[in-house]
Amino acid sequence: MISAGVAVSMLFASCSDEIEMRRPPVYELPELPVVEGIHKNKAPLYWSVYEYCYEQELAGVSNGDMDITPAQWDEIIDWVATELKPHGYDMVCTDGFIPMLAKDETGYMTHYGSTSLKDLVARAKAKGLKVGVYDNPLWIHGPSETKIEGTDYTFGGLTYNGTTTVLNPSTEDMWFQWVVAENPGAREYIDGFFKHYADLGIDYIRMDFLSWYEDGKDRNIGVVGRGYGRPSYARALAYIAESAKKYGIFTSLVMPHMYNDAELEAAYGNMVRIVADTGGGGWWHCSAADKGKVYANWPNCMNMFDGFVYWSHISGRERVILDGDFIRLNKFDTDAEKETVISLQLMAGGPVTVADQESTIGNDMKFYTNDEILALNADRFVGKPLSPNVTDANNQIWYGQMSNGDWVVGLFNRGDNSVAYNVKFSDLGIQGEWKIRDLWRHADEGTANLVSATVPAHGCKIIRLSK
Repeated sequence: MISAGVAVSMLFASCSDEIEMRRPPVYELPELPVVEGIHKNKAPLYWSVYEYCYEQELAGVSNGDMDITPAQWDEIIDWVATELKPHGYDMVCTDGFIPMLAKDETGYMTHYGSTSLKDLVARAKAKGLKVGVYDNPLWIHGPSETKIEGTDYTFGGLTYNGTTTVLNPSTEDMWFQWVVAENPGAREYIDGFFKHYADLGIDYIRMDFLSWYEDGKDRNIGVVGRGYGRPSYARALAYIAESAKKYGIFTSLVMPHMYNDAELEAAYGNMVRIVADTGGGGWWHCSAADKGKVYANWPNCMNMFDGFVYWSHISGRERVILDGDFIRLNKFDTDAEKETVISLQLMAGGPVTVADQESTIGNDMKFYTNDEILALNADRFVGKPLSPNVTDANNQIWYGQMSNGDWVVGLFNRGDNSVAYNVKFSDLGIQGEWKIRDLWRHADEGTANLVSATVPAHGCKIIRLSK
């Protein structure tokens, strides 16, 4: 039996003795642009090509040969518009894997494989959907002689020239040609990047491999690049934030180290990834992978539950959004697990990113389209765990308040056996008796000042309290 009284006492004991909550040292940063008012958005609900591409790669298709044709996009858009859009999912998004091509004089990305982004936006808009793009304003796609609009600078002058101080001077950058933020023209190039996408009708950019730019390191791979340093990374994020705000584009920061308690990512990004890549997905990625462990650099957490718990203190209605990465419901074993992965994202104020395809989703669409729990997203709800310690069982109790005064309480069970809960609302700071509504069972459960429930293995119980 987990009682709220015990939970509260454990919370205060753990906060003073959390080994895994230690932070790296403070870094000296350059004077940076101040970018205010960027944390006004709710987390997005959308569909991603990730699973399709990931499975193609596993099947041996090279990235250079991978594609989604315009005809395939039409089928995807029709399916998303029919099945998901009525429930608030309003966007389709590209990812990596497929060639990202620059085919006009701007030098910025214009095609995702065989499909032009301009055409993709038109196809999606005709069905009432938006398009998000996987790209990074620090990557160069076009020829080195391409001029940055409105300047005499060229793309070639943006890259490492041998004189920039880097952290790993004997290492070549893997995969990417990086824009060095201190080089002349970098700020204008980044501004042109966002103007390019705004002109195409894109309003969401998912930018990846940020840790590789900052210090050229990846915990799972090792040294992967030169590493342009903390001050350069800070300057780059500031330039990105100012231009993204200027053109009304939502930014998603992926693979950041989150050094110094995520001071830069929380200040300059709309949303930030807090877990390793989804990969094969399932319960392993949701809760089990390296459970209870947090690392000093990317990826800090290997499962989304630990990531949401560990970084819960930086999120909120007017703060950065936490992203638990893509969801592949077809990789979960039980309905309880499927309810948990959707609920966790929404209780933490994160996005729900559908990666299942029409051919793989089976009977699981009902978990993505539960309007009662999706109401949390529409309200910009952000809950908190009772304990922010990844090794404390009380991180499985989440709660928060809706904008109309209702409360939402989530009881999760990460274990392999059922767990009995008996939680007094007063121990969560919620006074009095409330009407209780189970959001997954769609059932009213009377009026009370506590919740008692037996939660199945890998399952959850999400209740809404109203007067």
